[in-house]
Amino acid sequence: MIPGPRNLITDVSGLRVGNAQDAALKSGTTVLTADQAFTASVHVMGGAPGSRETDLLAPDKSVSQVDAIALSGGSAFGLDACSGVSDALRSRGRGYPVGDTVVPIVPGAILFDLLNGGDKDWVENPYRALGQEAFDDADVDFALGTAGAGTGALAARHKGGLGSASLVLDNGVTVGALVAANPLGSVTTPGDRHFWAAPFEFGDEFGGLGSDSSAGLGFPAPSLKAQAMRLAEPDKGNTTIAIVATDAALSKSQCQRLAVAAHDGIARAILPAHTPGDGDLVFAVSTGAQTIDAEAGLGLIGHAASVCLARAIARAIYLATPAAGDLLPCWTAPHDKS
Repeated sequence: MIPGPRNLITDVSGLRVGNAQDAALKSGTTVLTADQAFTASVHVMGGAPGSRETDLLAPDKSVSQVDAIALSGGSAFGLDACSGVSDALRSRGRGYPVGDTVVPIVPGAILFDLLNGGDKDWVENPYRALGQEAFDDADVDFALGTAGAGTGALAARHKGGLGSASLVLDNGVTVGALVAANPLGSVTTPGDRHFWAAPFEFGDEFGGLGSDSSAGLGFPAPSLKAQAMRLAEPDKGNTTIAIVATDAALSKSQCQRLAVAAHDGIARAILPAHTPGDGDLVFAVSTGAQTIDAEAGLGLIGHAASVCLARAIARAIYLATPAAGDLLPCWTAPHDKS
């Protein structure tokens, strides 16, 4: 396995990603789409999810393909980003055919960034416009770090962000991940130098510092996030929302299994993960471009998705950049790799 040429989820041919953000708001939206509808499912392991159209993605539900997926800041307000994406799709005649009309299918998920220091005193919900802007911006290349849905994200001890990574398997199948990382847990070991995801790093994609050789790492340093947001309850206001994708032809039920497996990547990159106060959710997508023996290969594809997701989470924090009014610092690389 090696990373794809971009090391982005868009190494899965046919997929595009767009970002839109507002610096004053300290929030934004990220949209994944394609020229053709694609198969998708979802799995939720966090205790506090915020989502739209996820019930439709269960294997027993009638619609098997979607037109786009939106990840957004804004908590429940951010779900309106899906409406902006839906408007943009409808204007292009895209959607699920029903008689002489079409209905765009746009699932989405949100993270909580309402207390991150940005100006949230809006009169009109800004996320519908951000959703449409992100859809219109969709391309194979896109920004990571402080961008899109990761603009206002915060991890336990660092500024969060938007991350992505990919792998090409030996059989030619491509797998990728896209994540907005805003977790309750920490992405770094005590000391804030090494990433939990370090064993899965390729090259120096998030600093190349390697794994922490210390023992007794099961309990990370105390969170700075709740204090910075002035929350009395530290388990409020968190989540990691992600999309994993492959060009292998998978059914809707196989996409659900892919989403389940990909959650391992969250647990490898964040401690603790899947808490009652996180809304951890993973969408899984198949473009169907490569016909394979999915029953035989699904285990490896799922493992690759989890590795991509762990790396994407670390890259999200590693690539975050400072902005005025930030509540937490960005991760900064030491001068040496010893």
